[in-house]
Amino acid sequence: MPLTREQMIDLLNSDLASEYAAVIQYLTYAAKVTGPNRGELSEFLRDEIAGETEHARFLADKIVALGGVPVTVASPVPEVSDNKAMLEAVLAAEKAAVARYTERAAQAEAMGQKGLQVQLEDMVADETAHMEQVERILRGWRS
Repeated sequence: MPLTREQMIDLLNSDLASEYAAVIQYLTYAAKVTGPNRGELSEFLRDEIAGETEHARFLADKIVALGGVPVTVASPVPEVSDNKAMLEAVLAAEKAAVARYTERAAQAEAMGQKGLQVQLEDMVADETAHMEQVERILRGWRS
């Protein structure tokens, strides 16, 4: 049974809170990184902020288009103290985003919301690319 409009709005608001958290996570972690590769890692994290912000913008606009009100509070951001833990937290967030948007795209399809479905599938692709980049960095990590 397809979701109601209200149920989709609630789920998209949860996604929006997660995107806000991703922006905060990338921004904060970029400032906190240390060590010999600090510049590269900080730049990598900062570069992801624009994509997450664009996702948040899309979700807020879609929530309003569906008749809802966008949330204004981010989901919690994990407190971590070292570079590897930061990357592991980012990886967990990206994996969760891929799972959420994959599910949300199927839900949008069931509702007949083709435009939303396609945009969510694009977001799956974006988040998958982010996830794979972090996996590659962690694969070469020396403890």
